Amino acid sequence: MIQTERINNEAFHLNIQQTKPTLSQATVVVPAAIVDALYSEAIKAQQSEVHAYGFLKGNAPIGYIEQNFKQSLLEHVKEFLLRYFIAYYLLDELVRQKILIAGEPRFKEAHINPGQDAQFHFEFSVFPAITFQDWKYFPFKAPKRKNYKDLDRQVESFIEEEQKARESHNDGPIAIGDWVNFVAYPVTSEGNPFFPEHTNSLWLKMGDEEVDRPFHELFLHKKKGDSFATQSEQLHECFSSSIDNRTNFLVTIQDTLPHAYFCIDNFKYHFKLKTNKEVYQKLIEVFSYRNDLSQRRAMVEESLKLLLSKHRFDVPNYLVLRQQNDILSNIQNSPDFYVYRVQKDFNQRIYELALKHTKEKLLLDQLAYDENLTVTHQDIKAYLNMLKRKWTKEFIYFDPLQTKVCGQEFPINASELARICSREKTINHIIYHLTKK
Repeated sequence: MIQTERINNEAFHLNIQQTKPTLSQATVVVPAAIVDALYSEAIKAQQSEVHAYGFLKGNAPIGYIEQNFKQSLLEHVKEFLLRYFIAYYLLDELVRQKILIAGEPRFKEAHINPGQDAQFHFEFSVFPAITFQDWKYFPFKAPKRKNYKDLDRQVESFIEEEQKARESHNDGPIAIGDWVNFVAYPVTSEGNPFFPEHTNSLWLKMGDEEVDRPFHELFLHKKKGDSFATQSEQLHECFSSSIDNRTNFLVTIQDTLPHAYFCIDNFKYHFKLKTNKEVYQKLIEVFSYRNDLSQRRAMVEESLKLLLSKHRFDVPNYLVLRQQNDILSNIQNSPDFYVYRVQKDFNQRIYELALKHTKEKLLLDQLAYDENLTVTHQDIKAYLNMLKRKWTKEFIYFDPLQTKVCGQEFPINASELARICSREKTINHIIYHLTKK
């Protein structure tokens, strides 16, 4: 039995224990002081809402609130800690310690009571480390572009349109379609932060539906650097659905990504491009198609196929089945879904695709560790920049995270985005070296 421990001196403790060759358990310990602060604040909020027999609304004694609402209040504290911080803290630590996990950490249970340190228990599958050969020198023949002049005109038109859009954009306040990066600090009623040493960076797309109005009221017409206090019901529900109390948040807008134009500078950064000629040549990759497959897609497929052929390994079937469910969930929204569904080999093809993607993700995660590739804030911006336009989405290999919940745009934690960005960054790293002259 192997046990590792890392103590975060700022607040949280993390213990990781390997219980089986392919299974580990992790316990995140939250100091009692943080638990008590959240619990006390929840009691105050509940007190202001309760209309108890014999008391005016908001005047019920604290003892009455604790006696009658203790379990729901503790459930709120548990859910808030888990969804606001702990799940992402664990994910970040696994990446920091370069532990290759198969799938996602699974939350098992939590033990939480006033006056005591809280414990959150997780389980995750450990995948054996992949030993890489000297892959940068593998022979690789990159797919060629189609030589139609019309493709050049399309790229020229795309660049020209986006440059004009950039020149006419005044970097004004946040608008519909923009991405907003913000931190929402939960604070006490006195304005003191619960986690003074920890931040929870979130990204939110400004949707264009009526259900997105609550977030419109929070962010539209504000700008980078703005800070404001809020008791937004929508923001509270991102982290807790156990009680109706409104959490006090101090929100700071850290960055924005306008939808109005495709940022060529972010594009250059994403692919390590230096000249406008290189930008032009890279964009051709998603405009040039052969047999319904873009040059870019073919290049990614061939490079990953090459690495997987040289590094063979098996994966647990349950991982493949989970990936299969994700694929089915994504394609069910396609207008051609029912056409595909009636094909005799539909299930087999979906399974094979799931197996392929499962192996690719594990290979990319390990290679990112081996090559010491890390994801920065700029990497996330460059990734989201690709999602702005139909053509540039083709540069993204794996399906992006779903940003909507019941049709409404919801914030995405930067740690979740970083894991997806890491795989895309590693793909670019592979192609960069395989095609380097």
